[in-house]
Amino acid sequence: MTFIALLPWFGVLFAGVFTVRIYNRLVSVKNRYKNAYSQIDVQLKRRYELIPNLVNTAKAFMNHERETLEAVIAARNSAVAAAGSAAASPGDARAMKGLAAAEAQLTGQLGKFMAVLESYPDIKSSTNMVQLAEELTSTENRVAFARQAYNDAVTEYNVAREQFPAIVFSGAMGFAEATLLEVESVEERKPVHVSF
Repeated sequence: MTFIALLPWFGVLFAGVFTVRIYNRLVSVKNRYKNAYSQIDVQLKRRYELIPNLVNTAKAFMNHERETLEAVIAARNSAVAAAGSAAASPGDARAMKGLAAAEAQLTGQLGKFMAVLESYPDIKSSTNMVQLAEELTSTENRVAFARQAYNDAVTEYNVAREQFPAIVFSGAMGFAEATLLEVESVEERKPVHVSF
């Protein structure tokens, strides 16, 4: 066999190696954004576990605010369901938009709840309430940092799949565009203010 006869085989080998490298790069960045979402999920679960404790503690002081307490719990339950859908398929546009909407609703209800708490002076002296409020504030900050890391990882993945030559193969290999977890409302961009 001559070198010229082997050229087509070298071309096929080169194309195969090239395709494998693209595939492996896309798998790597996809796993990175899935891992980043799992960090959001951990912080959201912590947040969701704090909210019932906060509401239950407030119930002892807030006899006349049943609607407010129920609204917070309902928003929390919706957010838990949306987070479950998002955890099942991080990067999916519908799941991320559902989570963003549920989180906006929860943030709004928490803001109203905190405003109502301000009118109850006995709550300000409750060490349990103060501790829960501090934990919630800390968790809100962790959620924001985790969201930023997730969005950075999604951006890296989307750039990797859209660059040439990966864009030629990415769709055929099952690498769909991932969606950022964006804050939709101006109110949600503001952190929940917790102070006693």
